[in-house]
Parts: sequence; C-alpha cells; structure tokens
Amino acid sequence: MDTSHFHTFLTEATIADPETDSPLGADGLYGLYVSWCFLQGIQPRSDSAFRAGMAQCGVKVHDSQLRMQGPAAADYILSSYPAAV
Repeated sequence: MDTSHFHTFLTEATIADPETDSPLGADGLYGLYVSWCFLQGIQPRSDSAFRAGMAQCGVKVHDSQLRMQGPAAADYILSSYPAAV
C-alpha cells in the first residue's frame, strides 16, 4: 500500500504531542482523515485501509499522541457539532 497519501494527511492535519492529555483516538483520527479528504476533493479510504496505512506510518490509532491542526481540524470540529435547531 502506498503510504504517501497517509503521510500527507498526517503532515497537513496532525501534530505530534506526546504531552497531551487527550490525544486523538481511533474514531477521531479517522473523522479528521475524512474531513481532510473532503477538503482535498478525494475519496477517503475505508476504515480498515486507513488503520493499515496508519500502522505503516508508525501511528497507533488507539494511542496516537497526535492532535489535530489546520483546515481539516476546523472542518472536523464544525461537522462534529450537532446542528442547532
């Protein structure tokens, strides 16, 4: 599997923070990835392909030690909030 797609995602949408009290978990990391893909205009890979790609990049999805950053973070946060009625 070509990991450059996932490396680009990690570079643009995450930042390493081993000191954080609330790193991105598996669901949050995949949600951020989906937002990043949306902003890039590309189809996100399946959850299982994403997890395999993260493993090849050396990221443990359940203990990522990553925080979100950039436009994908804003998109993910805004799309995660329930719509005001």
